[in-house]
Amino acid sequence: MRYLQFGLTEHNHTKATPGFTLFSPLFQRKTYIINMSGEVVHEWELPGPPGDYAYILPNGNLFAATWLGGGPNGFFAKGGRLQEIDWHGKVVWEYHDEFQHHDFRRLKNGNTVYLGWKLLPNEAAACIKGGQPGSEHKDGIWGDYVREIDSTGETVWEWHCHEHMKLDNYPLQPETNRQEFAHANTIAPLTDGNFLICFRLIDLIAVINRQSGKITWERFECDWGGPHDLQELDNGNMMVFANRGLHAGPRGSSVIEFDRHTGKTLWEYKGNPTHTFDSPFISGCQRLESGNTLICEGQWGRLFEVTLEGDVVWEYVSPYSVNVSRAADEAAVEGDVNFIFRAYRYQADGPEIRSRLGKP
Repeated sequence: MRYLQFGLTEHNHTKATPGFTLFSPLFQRKTYIINMSGEVVHEWELPGPPGDYAYILPNGNLFAATWLGGGPNGFFAKGGRLQEIDWHGKVVWEYHDEFQHHDFRRLKNGNTVYLGWKLLPNEAAACIKGGQPGSEHKDGIWGDYVREIDSTGETVWEWHCHEHMKLDNYPLQPETNRQEFAHANTIAPLTDGNFLICFRLIDLIAVINRQSGKITWERFECDWGGPHDLQELDNGNMMVFANRGLHAGPRGSSVIEFDRHTGKTLWEYKGNPTHTFDSPFISGCQRLESGNTLICEGQWGRLFEVTLEGDVVWEYVSPYSVNVSRAADEAAVEGDVNFIFRAYRYQADGPEIRSRLGKP
């Protein structure tokens, strides 16, 4: 957390993983690619502020969500416009759903899966436990759905939390509001065709079976305090960004790799002292081909790479800020913020970059 410095602040040439890093500053209208020296080498102009991020597809096109102008009033991470944009800025595919939020993924079969909000039926809303009494949204309580669409925009599969979860078994954390259940922030395909989902407000990560819609595996960890960016690694383990922003205790986030079957933590990165790595909301992580891990400490716009031993070998702090009075429902912030939801590192000779940018 060295947020008074901007740009490149650390680069160990022998231990850092060469490549290009992509990120989308929140509340702004550009996605940037920087090289290992922190220099912008490519950028895309977006039609609106990101909701919440973008990434590069294997065909080299940018896949981005931007805010369309709709969605529940007062909610953070609203999107609505999904676009595939080629290297030169031409939109080659577009889809609209004003209730889309947070996460979206292009599947190997060409379909797209994404998260959306839908107002819970009254009988489902009555089952929601926990949270701050009387803090419901003016419309009621919103819930999450997952939708898979084909390349023409037709819905081929859909999942709703109130239809497939026993809601009263998953109380909201007591310090959260009751505007929504349960704030999904990650939807990620597994190699077996099922989906990983991460719910911030109930500290739950789970597997949704695509055939039955049932939750076939779940893990509840209140100590993670509103986790983000749940993912399956190439080695079969899971990794998650534990924000630790929704619980009492020492301040400090961590990135955790664990065995899905035993729950055992196999690797963890945290600050020393713990408060020097601390993002109570947003944020993400990526395991690189070298074995190092790229971490997005979202609240501070800090992107950094660590070795398995926990050494910081590359660090960049985004200089792109915007002045806000309240930047997120989860954290009242005033002033200049440089938030980043997620970031990704791409190899220079990988399919996403295809050597178009030269040496990293």
